[in-house]
Amino acid sequence: MRLEPIASPSALRLYGLPAAALAATVVVASLLALVAGADPFATLGLIIEGAAGSRFALLETLNRATPLIFTGLAVAVAFRARLWNIGAEAQLYAGAIVTVLIGMQGWGAPWLQLPIMALAAVAAGALVLLGPVVLKTRFGVDEVVTTLLLNFVMLLFVGYLVEGPLKDPAGMGWPKSVPLVKELRLPRIVEGLRLHWGFGLALLSAVAVWVLQTRTVLGYQIRAVGQNAQAARFAGIRVNRVLVQTALISGGLAALAGFSEVAGLKGHLSSDLSPGFGYTGIIVAMLAVLNPLGVVLTALFVAGIFVGADSMSRAAGVPTYIADILLAVSLLFMVLAIRLTRFRVVWK
Repeated sequence: MRLEPIASPSALRLYGLPAAALAATVVVASLLALVAGADPFATLGLIIEGAAGSRFALLETLNRATPLIFTGLAVAVAFRARLWNIGAEAQLYAGAIVTVLIGMQGWGAPWLQLPIMALAAVAAGALVLLGPVVLKTRFGVDEVVTTLLLNFVMLLFVGYLVEGPLKDPAGMGWPKSVPLVKELRLPRIVEGLRLHWGFGLALLSAVAVWVLQTRTVLGYQIRAVGQNAQAARFAGIRVNRVLVQTALISGGLAALAGFSEVAGLKGHLSSDLSPGFGYTGIIVAMLAVLNPLGVVLTALFVAGIFVGADSMSRAAGVPTYIADILLAVSLLFMVLAIRLTRFRVVWK
């Protein structure tokens, strides 16, 4: 068996295989529900109802999707240039730390201090990824290793901060930071519910990344470096500079997830601020085939699975771990489908 490239894939191949991958995911979910002793159709219905069956459920799904859009965009930008950023989690926490440091004291008008907090968070996330990319371009150090290990370094640093210098003296011993000033919280989109304007910022970021990738010289250079770095260098593109610029954008986007979670939702820093948004962003970006607008849709899909799985677990008694299995299986099927859109299997 060997893979043979397809010069011009048909529309059926381009769209049919990803659709078949989603269908296969549904089949696997049904089998898992059967193994758990539940009705598969009822289980899938409960997931959908829990994710979008009411106004509250829909807004919770949008709320959960907000950090996933940011981290998905961060991964999509980096992977487009074949810069394997596995450290969106560290960049998210860097943005959250800076947000708390600037926002725990009100020293200016909210309309001025909020943008400064966001820009400072972007700068912090960009700097966190700048180190690994410099090591890659200067010394050939594998960025997969450095970005992955920085996740653990940053999480331990957050633990030190919330147990030490930033610990809230009024927090009754809980490991969390001093809260943000109330005026510096992102306003709610719907009064009385948790959805905040970080979601709007995430949508604007997706459009901005799409414009960057499709309408700018830098976007062309990023795609060229990702397709073939040697050919791009031969064509006069300064590959290392493009990688650094890509890293700054990617790290800044991931840090906005931290800013959004602190200023929009939690109001303080804690070690459990992110339940793995940085890692899930990789799944979001891959399911979207690195398309920034597709990232929004896949983030909503992934968030819907998580929110719906919580509701389904309470109603049907099926473990919520089914959501993690579904995401892993959907990613595997989608990667295989994408591969088969460009190659056909030839049996010898």
